[in-house]
Amino acid sequence: WFRDYVYIPLGGNRVSKLKWLRNIVVVWALTGLWHGAAWNFIIWGFYFAVVLVAEKWFLAKPLASLPAFLQHVYTLLVALISFVIFNADSLQTVGENLRGLIGVPGLALYSPAQLYYLCSYALVPVVAVVGATPLVRLLANRLTTALKERLPGLILEPLLYLVLLLVCTAYLVDGSFNPFLYFRF
Repeated sequence: WFRDYVYIPLGGNRVSKLKWLRNIVVVWALTGLWHGAAWNFIIWGFYFAVVLVAEKWFLAKPLASLPAFLQHVYTLLVALISFVIFNADSLQTVGENLRGLIGVPGLALYSPAQLYYLCSYALVPVVAVVGATPLVRLLANRLTTALKERLPGLILEPLLYLVLLLVCTAYLVDGSFNPFLYFRF
């Protein structure tokens, strides 16, 4: 919607660098405002505008020269920082959370709540890292090929889906307090 009704009518990317900069800033500021009427959402929009401008003007060649793995790490880091901004209640919280992520002295890297979440959800980052690689697809293809016409394969696949459903449901039940994200709008 923003592309069709804001970005392109402003000229899109077929304009001078300065007008392109204006277009990016306007579109992302409006995108932030669309998510909520709080400063963190607007800053979130400006954050993405800055990232896009920096990538286009300064980081395109250095990022392209990085190995694919480091390009993925960069993308995840940009997304992680955006999540911190998006979910914060105040600018102070953004700063505290970002400092905590890099282990700045003076901020506790351990608390009972953190220990609880680490113990409860330790498997999630492991599954996420493995799931972000082609390994899962490769294993699934090999398993499907090997078990395609065997009776255990016909039973095993639905059983694995059932186990996955139960694990996901258990994690959903454990994290029962989830305030509505857009309530602050």
